[in-house]
Amino acid sequence: MIRAIVFDFGQTLVDSADGFRAAEKEAQRKAGEALGLTGEEKFLEVYREIRSRFHARSDFSRKRILEELFRHYGRRPDSALLERWETEYWDRIKAMTRIFPESETVLTALKDRHRLALITNAQGQTEEGNHRLGNYPGLMRFFEVIVVAGEGGVPAKPDPIPFHLCLARLGIEADDAVYVGDDWRIDVCGSQAVGMHPVWLKHRTLRRNWPQVETAAPVVDSLEGLLDVERLVSGRDQ
Repeated sequence: MIRAIVFDFGQTLVDSADGFRAAEKEAQRKAGEALGLTGEEKFLEVYREIRSRFHARSDFSRKRILEELFRHYGRRPDSALLERWETEYWDRIKAMTRIFPESETVLTALKDRHRLALITNAQGQTEEGNHRLGNYPGLMRFFEVIVVAGEGGVPAKPDPIPFHLCLARLGIEADDAVYVGDDWRIDVCGSQAVGMHPVWLKHRTLRRNWPQVETAAPVVDSLEGLLDVERLVSGRDQ
């Protein structure tokens, strides 16, 4: 029996795709100009390789990524400058983030039948507790448990600790919970590893190169696909 549905936040309840693209282009431009390497294809290859390494360990700090980039080119990074760039990066994303049109309607319908919770990775160099969720009180009111992974001593997803912490706060077993997220490694694999029922959201409005993987997890292209969640997960391989 499904007793709770646990959600990721970014690209699951809200769409930040255009913001990330714009912020990334701006970060690359600033770094390239500071290094005198604007427009060089090799520079972009190096930047993307470093970024991929950080993302693989769920570290999304632009400051730390750019520090590594500057060190790669034998330059001493200006900490204050990179902190400012980090703030501008996340401010750009925040300004361009939009709630998916169906989010509140679907959450309203689901809350009548299931307990709802949220696990999201912290982003940016904000003070603990001062994260982007505070900008969306209309969404946060639906969740009885909210876990921000990557701060307060809680490691970032896909580490099992934030999933277990959420389940403990709900007082339920992993098999009683569905986890909905957009990221294959962080959300689908992370939740499945602790015994939850993963649902992979590949929202139809996103322009994105999804990983080409085989999975028994249900795949939906809109949050509306969760409205009959019991039927959705009942067909998954045991």
